[in-house]
Amino acid sequence: MTIYFAMLCGLIQGLTEFLPVSSSAHLILCERMFNRGGFMPDVSFDALLHLGTLVAVCIVYRRELRGLVPAAWRVARKALTFKLRLGECDTDERLVLFCFVSTLPLILAPLFDEKVEALRYYPKAVGVLLMVNGAALWFSDRLSSGNKREKETRLPDALLVGAFQLAAVFPGISRSGATVTGGRICGFDREYAVKYSFLLSIPAVVGANVFTLPDVFASSTDVSLLLPYSLGALAAALSGVAAMKLLIRISKSSRFSAFALYCVAAGLLTVLFIN
Repeated sequence: MTIYFAMLCGLIQGLTEFLPVSSSAHLILCERMFNRGGFMPDVSFDALLHLGTLVAVCIVYRRELRGLVPAAWRVARKALTFKLRLGECDTDERLVLFCFVSTLPLILAPLFDEKVEALRYYPKAVGVLLMVNGAALWFSDRLSSGNKREKETRLPDALLVGAFQLAAVFPGISRSGATVTGGRICGFDREYAVKYSFLLSIPAVVGANVFTLPDVFASSTDVSLLLPYSLGALAAALSGVAAMKLLIRISKSSRFSAFALYCVAAGLLTVLFIN
């Protein structure tokens, strides 16, 4: 692991985690293009890259998190005392509750671990999934404009978005793209669908890192790798902030057709030329 390759992985992770083009697919293709098909990222490095993207979300949505963090405590307290009623929740409490419900389907993610791992070695299959991702983005762009925000969202909406997020465990299916598509199907307006997708990444990343903590502590990372690993995480955070701001701006003024076309083109080129 060199500093340059670690920073390249971080750059790709940050950009493609939030742009709807699949970070896992791009990391796999990057390994192939740089003749690192046998490269398996250390769990510590993988955890640090995701920590970088988590920092990016916290930076971009720092104002919203000032209200959501105490709201999470209120929701937890109400739930533990059996006083949680959706109709009695304020806007921040509703958003926290919806993000929790959308995260629940990820409990099933370990069932697909073997299949997901196998796809690492079949880039053509990843290319096909990239084209599926592009088609989903194209479809979501052509849905009639919804107007749902936090107050109009219902628990079944949150659960459906969570089901779309579960599909994104497969490399080639973008987590942000899948959740935005799910939100648009539920009738979310485009700007709210993007915001919800980004905030939903917080429990998803935290949960994934919690489950990998035993592996992180059990792994013996070479001290000489701390610098490239740290720079990779920094690159992921900075590129993540840039990607989020770009997608937020796009969601306010235009469609995601460019990302859809990119995914289809990248997937087709992968199927044709990458083994």
